[in-house]
Amino acid sequence: MRYWTAEMERADALLFGRVTYEMMESAWRKPATGTWPDWVNEWQIPFAATIDRAKKYVVSSTLSGVDWNAELVRGDVGQAVQRLKQESGEGLWVGGVTLPLALADLGLIDEYEILVQPVLAGHGPTLLAGLRERIQLELVDRHEFRSGAVALRYRPTRVTA
Repeated sequence: MRYWTAEMERADALLFGRVTYEMMESAWRKPATGTWPDWVNEWQIPFAATIDRAKKYVVSSTLSGVDWNAELVRGDVGQAVQRLKQESGEGLWVGGVTLPLALADLGLIDEYEILVQPVLAGHGPTLLAGLRERIQLELVDRHEFRSGAVALRYRPTRVTA
């Protein structure tokens, strides 16, 4: 949690699709009482507080509105993300399954951070399934956790003609 808290703190804003936004909000939005629920452990509070206060953009054609420090993004997702990338200083942090695929296809992802867990699931969504073209990556950083998980950070390589 410390690692992901630091990663989120580096970002100017978080960029989510509807499903990820709703899932994160249901888990990490601080209640109106101002007190975290009992299920939030002490070691999770820095992460919870960071995601709770972070600026968020939500890409959705079905939501009529958002709150939780969020702004709804409608229309051409490529143009909207280009504008957001021009405004930001450190960058945007994107999460989810569908939105990262769309952004990868548009060439709008500058870094990929992939967390490899020491578990073989055998089911569930496949990372970037349906990507239109192969994207060559170069490893720029790695972080190994005591759990055996490994966070790998890659940047797309620029192919010159």
